[in-house]
Amino acid sequence: MAAIPVQPVQTARRRWPRRFSLGRSALARREARWGLLFIGPWIIGFLAFTLLPLLASLVFVFSNISLSSDETFRFVGLTNIRNMLADRQVWEALGVTFKFAALNLPIAIVIPFAVALVLNSKYLVGSTFFRTFFFMPYVIPFVSGVLAWQGMLNLETGWVNVVLRFFGVQNPPDWLGDAATIYPSLAFIGLWGIGAGVIVNLAGLRGVPTELYDAAHIDGAGWWKSLRHVTLPMMSPVIFYSLILGIVDVLQYFLVPLVLYNGSGEPGGSTLFFNLILYKHAFAYQNFAYAATLAWLLFLITLGITLIVFRTARYWVYYRGDDR
Repeated sequence: MAAIPVQPVQTARRRWPRRFSLGRSALARREARWGLLFIGPWIIGFLAFTLLPLLASLVFVFSNISLSSDETFRFVGLTNIRNMLADRQVWEALGVTFKFAALNLPIAIVIPFAVALVLNSKYLVGSTFFRTFFFMPYVIPFVSGVLAWQGMLNLETGWVNVVLRFFGVQNPPDWLGDAATIYPSLAFIGLWGIGAGVIVNLAGLRGVPTELYDAAHIDGAGWWKSLRHVTLPMMSPVIFYSLILGIVDVLQYFLVPLVLYNGSGEPGGSTLFFNLILYKHAFAYQNFAYAATLAWLLFLITLGITLIVFRTARYWVYYRGDDR
């Protein structure tokens, strides 16, 4: 009887975790190292000037840090949050900010889009000159532009009221001194810097395929139907981009009132924007703990609104290649 050969039992070899590698080949590792070298300054800048201050401000919310006080640094729990919720001025400033946003945000989106439509027209002569003309105010220093408009909207000597008196208006409005006209005036001053928005919209319009307009023209569509059924759907990502940036900008609005009124809130508290309150607590009163609390409230409000807009984007933003 032949003996049955016994096969040796093979034990599974223990696999040690692989050491982290930038790539399998020498070329891949070299490219990865060069990539890390070039992105390294951005990473260092992000950690030092964005992430670290963000975490520090969160710590400040629960502390008593203030350069105007001799108290030693200590954690105070939810005291700053309770003080903020009980601060009537904070909610009034939020109301002022939202009231101005309701007026300024549609203007900041519609006017640059309308100007870009005109500049994109094939019937416009000298479009290059007009593109430069609309963009030039954007590169003028901000404070200089605001002070120039302060002079032009002056009740007595401003050329706006001089023109109105020339056409028979006996009592022109006090554009910057009346609470009833201050928001339209601020929105009007904001039109001074629409150059960047015009360029963005113009670039989007240049990217709309011309064959879509040709097909719409063959189907008998006029200017309005082409705008509604071709231009607006194809421009919806650009409009969405402008809307998000506009929301962030208008909720942080305060520089123009700061230059015009030195942060006093005139006339009648109508320019006491939320970000102005934050600025005064941080740099005038040097109460960084309370200012950080206000900053985080503004961040959460901005985040909530932008998330809602992103949530609704699926219903009105069209991306090329979608099946909708």
